[in-house]
Amino acid sequence: MEKLKLKDLLPQNPYWGRGIILGLSEDRAYAVCAYFIMGRSENSRNRIFVAEGDNINIKAFDESKIQDTSLTHYYPLKVLGNTIIVTNGDQTDTIYDYLSNGRTFEEALNIRSFEPDTPNYTPRISGIMHINEGAEFKLSILKSADGNAASCNRFVYSYDGGLGGGRFIHTYMGDSTPLRSFEGEPWFVELSNDIDETTKDIWSSLNEENKISLFVRYIGIYTGFSETRIVNKHLK
Repeated sequence: MEKLKLKDLLPQNPYWGRGIILGLSEDRAYAVCAYFIMGRSENSRNRIFVAEGDNINIKAFDESKIQDTSLTHYYPLKVLGNTIIVTNGDQTDTIYDYLSNGRTFEEALNIRSFEPDTPNYTPRISGIMHINEGAEFKLSILKSADGNAASCNRFVYSYDGGLGGGRFIHTYMGDSTPLRSFEGEPWFVELSNDIDETTKDIWSSLNEENKISLFVRYIGIYTGFSETRIVNKHLK
């Protein structure tokens, strides 16, 4: 699979929905985790990322405009020891609880399904990364079977992290009605050795009208030192 540049790939789709990128910087010195959200409705766009210790939370930007938050407000990132969990919904908590009790990523997702937002049935995308003198990671998508609300297809992609670069999975194939779920294998993408360059490449390449928030985290494979960048459209 060809390794793509984020600044070339991301402009091709005006509405990726939510996106997860996991992998290693090109020099393999850093584990990399990135997550962004996009939105079309006022409720979806009324959000910001907020750091809470090592975790990331989603909160309303304008609390006077809060509507239903059941599918829009959640922890997109939680840290458990040397494991990072990143998702587009409250399955973050399910995975965290299962791993805390000695169970697996797959077991946690087997009790979850896609979101009940007819007619889109937004996929639940999730990832975990274990960092220990290297970085092994998995990405998953739970999506309806060709728009069938009664059937959930579950896919897990596992990577040993031996190569520099990352894998990118997202919820939608484009800005259609209804929205079409992600198809195929996660994209293979380049990841700069510099966190600020990666943050800029992602944020500047997302559709200006639809992008909402982004976080990027770099963790030193051998040092354990981590840096996080958060960009919120509402907070310049």
